[in-house]
Amino acid sequence: MKKEFTIIIEQDEDGIYVASVPELEGCHTHAKTLDELRERIKEAIQLYLEVESDLVKEIPLEFVGIQKVEVAV
Repeated sequence: MKKEFTIIIEQDEDGIYVASVPELEGCHTHAKTLDELRERIKEAIQLYLEVESDLVKEIPLEFVGIQKVEVAV
């Protein structure tokens, strides 16, 4: 069985890429390059689902989109 997941990719102040999976709480990784990041996040998802195997059929969230919101600080 194959499942598709949306990943969010950000870059920190040191240039390191960080990926997270909104559908899988706490599933994230980081890498120096985008190619390495893609491989690492696939591995992180696979490991997450091995540990939380009951979630494979019950993933409740569906990715809708990303928006920026401006607030005064």
